[in-house]
Amino acid sequence: WLKRASGRLAPPHLEIHPPLAAMARSRSTASVLLIAVAAIVAYLCSVPAFVTPPRGAAQAPEVDLRVATATFAGLSPLAAEQPAAAYDSVVAMLQSWLVGGTVLIIIFAAALVAATANPLTKRRQEVAATMMGDKK
Repeated sequence: WLKRASGRLAPPHLEIHPPLAAMARSRSTASVLLIAVAAIVAYLCSVPAFVTPPRGAAQAPEVDLRVATATFAGLSPLAAEQPAAAYDSVVAMLQSWLVGGTVLIIIFAAALVAATANPLTKRRQEVAATMMGDKK
């Protein structure tokens, strides 16, 4: 392992490498792939983007005036009613929240009164107090 073709004695990790010019070039497909992608992009940019219609075809589709009038007449009440309906819906939503909140407060208040004024609970507390007094 100490004798090399150069005639010098050196361990392999200290061996002097030949100049880079004498080494073989690495063949990479990245440059070939890059050129191919550039050619495809150039081809796609050069083709026409839109297909023209035949010369004998009509330029614009004809719209039936009766259909347009009927559509406009059918949708016009929606356009006229929208602001008033939007206001009414907001007012109705606020009223429903107020009514719902009031009902919930009444239900919780009734449950609280029922829990604190329950005669059975009061009787159980009295019996428990007398039982504790008897044990002493």
